[in-house]
Amino acid sequence: MSFIHVLDEGTINKIAAGEVVERPASVIKELLENAIDAEAKRIEVEIMAGGTSFMRVTDDGCGMDSEDASLAVQRHATSKIREAHDLNTVRTLGFRGEALATIAAVSRFEMRTRLADSELGTKIVITGGEEQERVETGCNIGTTIKVEDLFFNTPARKKFLKTTHTEGLKISECVVKEALANPQIAFRFINNNKISLATPGNGDLKDAIRSIYGGQAADSLLSVSFQDEELEIHGYLTKPSMLRSSRAWQTFIVNRRQIESKAIARALDNAYHSLLPKTGYPLAVILITVPANSVDVNVHPRKTEIKFEDEGRIFRAVYKAVVDAIRPANQPLEEVAAVVPNVERRMTPIPLSLATGAPKGNFPGAKQPATDILTEFTAGSETDIEKFRAVQNTLNEERAVHSPVSYGSPDISQKVVADRSPATETGERRMAMVPIGQVARCYIVAQDESSLYLVDQHAAHERILYDRFAAMAEAVPSQQLLVHLVMAFSAPEAELLEKYQALFYRLGFDLEACGPEEFRVKAVPADIPANEIEDILRKILESLLAMHDLTAAEIRHSCLAMTACKAAIKQGDELNLRQMQIILDELAQTARPYTCPHGRPTIVRFTSAELAKMFKRT
Repeated sequence: MSFIHVLDEGTINKIAAGEVVERPASVIKELLENAIDAEAKRIEVEIMAGGTSFMRVTDDGCGMDSEDASLAVQRHATSKIREAHDLNTVRTLGFRGEALATIAAVSRFEMRTRLADSELGTKIVITGGEEQERVETGCNIGTTIKVEDLFFNTPARKKFLKTTHTEGLKISECVVKEALANPQIAFRFINNNKISLATPGNGDLKDAIRSIYGGQAADSLLSVSFQDEELEIHGYLTKPSMLRSSRAWQTFIVNRRQIESKAIARALDNAYHSLLPKTGYPLAVILITVPANSVDVNVHPRKTEIKFEDEGRIFRAVYKAVVDAIRPANQPLEEVAAVVPNVERRMTPIPLSLATGAPKGNFPGAKQPATDILTEFTAGSETDIEKFRAVQNTLNEERAVHSPVSYGSPDISQKVVADRSPATETGERRMAMVPIGQVARCYIVAQDESSLYLVDQHAAHERILYDRFAAMAEAVPSQQLLVHLVMAFSAPEAELLEKYQALFYRLGFDLEACGPEEFRVKAVPADIPANEIEDILRKILESLLAMHDLTAAEIRHSCLAMTACKAAIKQGDELNLRQMQIILDELAQTARPYTCPHGRPTIVRFTSAELAKMFKRT
C-alpha cells in the first residue's frame, strides 16, 4: 500500500485557508479587495463580536451573473489573470482566485450578487466548503457576502484568535488602510451595531484622513509630492510636533495596494530624525505609483509584502519627498520643527519645614520621616495641591553646587539589587544610602558602608509616584484645566474612552464627549505637566488597545504607570544632593523599590568585593 496519497478537496481548502485566512481581519481584507476591484463606489463593512460570529461586506460594484458567481467560489478561479505571464503586470488587488473558496471552507458563507442589467441576482450558500444552496434571488446591484462562525469546523485554529476586542481593532485597522488607499470610495464600518468609521468618498485624501483621524490631525498635515519618469509619490505627513509612539498611524500604499515596507519606513524615519523633539512616529499616508512590472506582488500569501525591482531607488525617492515636505526650501526650519519645551523639574513632595531648612525628613538630625508628612499631600484638596506646588517650586530653585562624578568601564560586571538579598529577608531595608553625585544627569551615584550604587533617577521616581498613586483607594487627585483641551480620537480610542469613562474619572481624568469621536479634557491628575496631557492620554490608550483582554485592574495599572512615568523627573534633569537624598529615602519606603512599574531595574549595586575584583585587588 502506498504511503503517499492525494489529499481530498476539503482538506486542501482548509490548508489553503490557513495561508490566506489567519483571522477575521484577513477575511475582511480579501472581501474589500474584491469589492474595490469590482469598481465599487460605496462599501459597507459590518461585524459582530470582533468578526468571529458575523461579518458582512456589501458593495455597489459590477456584480456577477449566475455562471460567474458559481465559478467565483471555486479554488483558483479568477477574472484577474489567465496565465503565469500575467503575474508580471498585475494591476488588480486580487488575482489568486483563492479568497472566496478558502473563506467558505472554514465558515458559514453566503453570497448575493447581481448585475446592473439583471432583474434578479444569485444567492449561494456554503457551509464548511459544502454548497447548500444556489438560487435566484432579489438583491441590490453589486455583491454582498456574509461570513458567520469563522473557524467553526477548525477549532484548533479558532482557539488562537485573540479577544473579540482585539480582533475588532484589527478589522478596524484594515478598513482604515483601505479607505486611505481609496479615497474615491465611500467606506462605512459598523462594529456591534455602532458606526465606527465613515469616509466621504469624494476622492480627496485629506478629507478621508480628516474623517478617520479627526480635525486636529488634518490641520497638521504637510503635503508630499514627488515625480520622475516612472515613479510618483503623493500623500500627507503630520508636522514633527504631532507624533505617536508606534507606527499605527502610518500607511504605505503601492499601486493602490496597502503594504508593509521596512525600506519606506526607514526612509521616513531618516528624513524626520533631525527634527523630532522626542522619540515617536508621525502620521503618514504615502501613496506610491510604479510600473506594474517593477514590483512582485506574489511573494506573500496575504499580499501584505511586495518586492521592488530597485528598493534603493524607492528609499531615495521617499526620503527626498518627505524631506521636501517637512523642510521646504524657502521655509526656516524653526517654523516646521516643534519647539522643545524647557525641562520641568518635578519632585516628590517633602515637608515644608524641610524645604525651608528645618531639620526634618530622612537626613542627619531629622526627627520625622519624610513619608510621615507625605501623606498630608495625598488628599487632593486645592490647599494640598498648592502646598505640593510650593514645595516643588522651592526644590526647583535650590541648586546646590556639586561636581558630577564619572565612572564607567565597558567590562564592568553589574549586579542588580534583588529582593532576595539578606537584608530584605530579615525585614530590613538595605538602602540607607548617601548620595555623592550624579552621572550624565541620569544616574544618582550613592554609597553605604560597603557598596557603591547607581540609581536610575527616572525609574526610581516612577516607582515612588506609582506606589503613592496606587495607595489612593478612592480617586487620584486631579487638577482642573483653566482652558479645556479638545482632543480628537480614532473610533476604537473613542469607544474605549466612552466605555470606561467612569474609571478614567477615578484615575484623575475628567473627560466629556463633545462631538463625534471628540472629547473635552476638563481635568487631569495633579502631577501631570500641562504640555504632556495629550501625549500621556494617547499613550495610555495605545497601550490599552494593544492588550488582549481589558480589565479594570489592567486599565488602572496602565493609567497609573503612565501617569507616574510622565510626572517623574527625567533623564537630563539636574538634581542637587538634597533632591537626590529625598529620592533615595522615598524609594526605601516603597513596596518594590528594585524595579519601576514597567519592570526596569532602578538600582545597580557594586559591592566592595566586586570593586576589589574590578581593580584586581583580589
